[in-house]
Amino acid sequence: MNSKIMEMFDLSGKVAVVTGGSRGLGLQMGTALGRAGARVILVSRNADACIAAAGELAAEGIEAHGEAVDICHQAEVQSFADDVVKRYGSADILINSAGVQHRSPTVDFPEDKWRFVLDVNLTGPFFACQAFGRHMIAQGGGKIVNVGSLTSHIGLPGRVAYAASKGGVLLLTRTLAVEWAKHGVNVNAIGPGYFRTEMNTALFDNEEWVTNVMRYIPMKREGLPPDLEGTALYLCTRASDYMTGQILYVDGGFLAGAEV
Repeated sequence: MNSKIMEMFDLSGKVAVVTGGSRGLGLQMGTALGRAGARVILVSRNADACIAAAGELAAEGIEAHGEAVDICHQAEVQSFADDVVKRYGSADILINSAGVQHRSPTVDFPEDKWRFVLDVNLTGPFFACQAFGRHMIAQGGGKIVNVGSLTSHIGLPGRVAYAASKGGVLLLTRTLAVEWAKHGVNVNAIGPGYFRTEMNTALFDNEEWVTNVMRYIPMKREGLPPDLEGTALYLCTRASDYMTGQILYVDGGFLAGAEV
């Protein structure tokens, strides 16, 4: 392959932070960045899980570290961002992948679950963008990738807090993209479709539910974590330098043809 093309996807020397990076989609995207040469810092609230995940990456030769950070606390996130730059010299890439879900009819949706879902899925990414954005602006550029959802575009019953949070992620992405473009900071999002991850294992164990969902996915299969690798790599490298404020849906064609 042409060496100039390969250079566009080379992340050697870059420092990448991945929230929700100890498992699932976050870990898979972090692994992809590490294989492209980035130094990867995996973040979640569970220190043991982050350290174990970083060990998995280190086993294949990736420089990786695990950090326990509660992204719902602004001061803690800012302190972490400052420490990353102090230790490694820069903060070049941020992927906001931390997320939670709660399903309940809207009329019965508990207040504590509403606040928790919004805190983790929207407030946390805002704090992380804010903290790392300050450093990216100061250093003259960076790449931020937020993780949205099908519900960044459509409404689905029983997921009012999740949909509100992921709709917010899309507009957070676009607002920051417009505000920070002049500083060389690209802010984009990925919208995964129905992926088989730990968070939705119960759904995929329900054969009736799987059969119904597959009716709406033209590719007739669920997404798997490796399906996000190429999209994440594209949005975090020079290949996407003229792209900002966008969301790329990786959904097997769901939104292209689903009658929801």
